Amino acid sequence: MLTLCGFSASNYYNKVKLALLEKGLPFTEELAWVGETDRSATPLGKVPYLRTPAGTLCESAVIADYIETAHPQPSLLPADAFAAAKVRELITFLELHLELVARNLYPQAFFGGSVSESVREKVGAQLEKNVAAFGQLAQFSPYVAGDHFTLADCAAIVHLPLVSAATKTIYGRDYLADLPVRDYLARMAERPHVQRLNADRKASTAALLARPPKG
Repeated sequence: MLTLCGFSASNYYNKVKLALLEKGLPFTEELAWVGETDRSATPLGKVPYLRTPAGTLCESAVIADYIETAHPQPSLLPADAFAAAKVRELITFLELHLELVARNLYPQAFFGGSVSESVREKVGAQLEKNVAAFGQLAQFSPYVAGDHFTLADCAAIVHLPLVSAATKTIYGRDYLADLPVRDYLARMAERPHVQRLNADRKASTAALLARPPKG
């Protein structure tokens, strides 16, 4: 049995959770807030991490690749090597060039903190460039990589709403508005597993915000 550890307010946790759901794999969930993780399983204390019959794995990209390799059907990667690489290319753009950059805005956008003007300017300029580049790669026809639901959709479904919301809050406009992201996310929201994911995320986010501050 697989055990997914972390919490459903985490977009990276949800990326893995959605892959497990779409594959129809049996798994259990183990709640582990940041700061309360098993450091023998995740040395940096990050979520998610996965308990498998062979041992534990951390880092969402590694976990997703393991799931796909160990349980290849139904496939979330194309059989063609180049097409599979294009899916991974999209995931890299989503995570390294969009979500990780936008993450600098999250303290102010979502958690009541503040971000300096210099950081806002730097992040805004970088996101303008990166969103345009992502738009050259993403297809949204109807899925982000083309005709089939893939691991790229597992990433896009959980990351794009955060980028959209953060930029709208900080800059007063959605940096993804020129891409067909809204229609794409609306289509994806019709999928039962995405509906479950979103419901669990909302409940977990409420629990996270209700947690007493540390110290």
